[in-house]
This record gives sequence, structure tokens and C-alpha cells, in this order.
Amino acid sequence: MQTSATHRAIDAVWRIESARLIAGLARMVRDVGLAEELAQDALVAALETWPDDGVPDNPGAWLMTTAKRRAIDRLRRLQLLDRKHQELAHELEDQQDDRRAREEDALDHDIDDDLLRLVFVSCHPVLSMEARVALTLRLLCGLSTDEIARAFLVPEPTVAQRIVRAKRTLSEANVPFEVPRGAELQERLSSVLGVVYLVFNEGYSATSGEHWMRPALCEEALRLGRMLAALAPGEPEVHGLIALMEIQASRLHARVGQDGEPVLLLEQDRGRWDHLLIQRGLAALERAEQLGGAFGPYALQAAIAACHGRARTAEDTDWARIATLYAALAQVTPSPVVELNRAVAVSMAAGPGAALPLVDRLGDEPALKQYHLLPSVRGDLLFKLGRHDEARAEFERAASMTRNVREQALLRARAQECISS
Repeated sequence: MQTSATHRAIDAVWRIESARLIAGLARMVRDVGLAEELAQDALVAALETWPDDGVPDNPGAWLMTTAKRRAIDRLRRLQLLDRKHQELAHELEDQQDDRRAREEDALDHDIDDDLLRLVFVSCHPVLSMEARVALTLRLLCGLSTDEIARAFLVPEPTVAQRIVRAKRTLSEANVPFEVPRGAELQERLSSVLGVVYLVFNEGYSATSGEHWMRPALCEEALRLGRMLAALAPGEPEVHGLIALMEIQASRLHARVGQDGEPVLLLEQDRGRWDHLLIQRGLAALERAEQLGGAFGPYALQAAIAACHGRARTAEDTDWARIATLYAALAQVTPSPVVELNRAVAVSMAAGPGAALPLVDRLGDEPALKQYHLLPSVRGDLLFKLGRHDEARAEFERAASMTRNVREQALLRARAQECISS
């Protein structure tokens, strides 16, 4: 029992600390692939040591110290083969005071944050967009290849290949571990924003596992977004993304019940929403609009979130405006997921009968074949129309398509509700 509890603690620590650990190691060894290997070595050491010795008071520092020692040992073994490795080994040995090293590093960089550098490295243009996404979710979110594959509806071996090739490409191209400057910054900013939002979404609705959310990932994405705003204050979509994340994050505490079960938007206690975050989000949205970015993808999504944030009760929500905003978003970034969300808004504004044909038209979309929210939404519309047997089949199908335990339970409860109604 004690060992099992320790392993759960190690898993929790890894989820929280792995990104910082890999980012810090990548700055030291200047190789993302090697950094991940060293982080994994430290994790193995924790699995071997902590069940007997107990979880240390500062587990993140323990993992970093262990990984640095492994890095020095490995670089010593390689120093006869490669002069670069010899130089790196000496540098690591000289860094006895981490605080001083970080302060010295800050003198050379506007933003002293290893995680932010890791995001920009993961989004380097030498990588395909698919590789950027997979690598960042792997390194920053700590997701397994299986989780990433299910999130993006592609085979697991494909994701594994993308990650391996991405790390090899970054190493062979000698991509510097730094935040880009000038024109290169502008070119890569859009990709970085997409990656940051992916991190936030994984925290907001976990792809798999026993928990509905991973709030630490939301907090990390928010921190990175705010830093991006300091880096590019004149970019409206940066503020649009921050607005979207701030307003969505305001609902985190209300999205789960006492036992960790999901609480859907219309059923949430709005008194538990963080109104300071809502105000910060609305201010960021206003800033994006002032900069001429009202119709940017993130600003439009933030405007949708703002409709919920401004409504004192679920009944006060301006669903007609939300449907209009989704229609505008569909023009800017056409997507079957956006159309599905628009259908939900239409159902709330004009009734389930008006929305069901919109959802049915999405049934043949290849991108939604394994997307559990399609049958979930369809099941909800059918239930409201009194077609309970059909609704139950849709909820059961949706439950079979998600690997999040909490979401499965919610969908099976909805299916059971169809039987008892």
C-alpha cells in the first residue's frame, strides 16, 4: 500500500515537474532529446528510491539534481568522442549555485524562463506543424504518445515517429535554446500561441486518466501566455489568447464536484467562478480589440467565453450572439469542431430541432470519426427531443470513445438517464 501511494505521488510530481525539468536540462545540455532522456533517468531513480526513502520535501529539486548528475556522468563518458560534450561537462560541473547561474543567464536574455524557450524550440520552423504539436505536448505536458495519438486521432506509431524525428531534427540543425528575436519572432509567434493553447486545453479537459482536469497545466499555459504578452505587447492575438484562457480558467473550481465528478457549464455554481480572472480576461479582450484584432481566432473565442462570463445565470446567456460569433469563427478558421460548437449554440438559442440537422451533417467528417463530443452532443439533442433510445445509444458510443474516466462516468450516467426517463 505504501509503495502504491508513493508511485501515485511520483506520477503526480512528474506531471507537475517534468516540463520544468526537461526545459532546465535542455538549457544546460543544449539538446532536447538528451534532456528528455536525462529527465526519464531521474524519474527511474525516483521510482527506485522514493518507495524506501519517502518523497523528498522538494521533489522537483531532487529530480533536477539527480538529472544533472546523470548529465555530468554521461557527458564525461562522451568527452573523448566529442569536444562539445567535454565543454558542456565542464560547464555543468562549474554550476554549483543554480540561483547564481540563473541570474547570470538573465543578463543575456530578456525573458529568463526555460519553459518559454522550450516552447519556441519545439515550434521551430525546421519541424512540421504536426511535429511541433506532438513534441510540445510530450515535453511540456508530459503526455504519452498514446494520449497524443488519441487527442489528434492518429495512430500511435505515427506520433512516436514524429517525436523521435523532431528531436533528431532539432539536434542535427543545432537549433539554439533561446527565444527568437525580430522577424523570426513574428514568424513563429502564431505557432507558439497554438501550442500554448493546446497546453491549456489539456489541462482544462484532460485527454485521459482519472481526473477531469489538470489545473497545473492551465496555470502554466496562463503564465506562458502572460509572458508572451510582455514579449509582444502589440500583437492582438496574444491578448486574445490570454483573454480566452483567463475567462475559461475562471471556471476551473466550479467544473468539478466534491468527489471530482465533472460539472457541466449550465449546472455550475457561478458563485464559485473567479471573477478577478473574468475581469482580467475582459480587459485582455478589450486590449486585443483596441489593437484591431477583434476578428482574430483567439479574440473571437474569447468573445464567446465573455458571453458566459458576463451572464449572471445560465438563463441570462446570450446564445444568439454566441451562435453568431461561432459563425464568424467558422469563416476565419473553418473546422468541423467549430461547426459542432455552433450547433450547440443554435440549440440553446433556437431549440434542439434547429440544431440536429447541423450535427447530422457532421457525421461523415473524417476528423470527427473518433471525436467523442459528436455523439455526446447528438445524444443531448435527441434526449431533449424525447428520442431517448437513440440518445442512449449515442451516449454509450461517446463513453466508449473517451479515455477520461470521469468523462466516461458522466456519459454513462446520461445513458442511464435515458432508460429511467
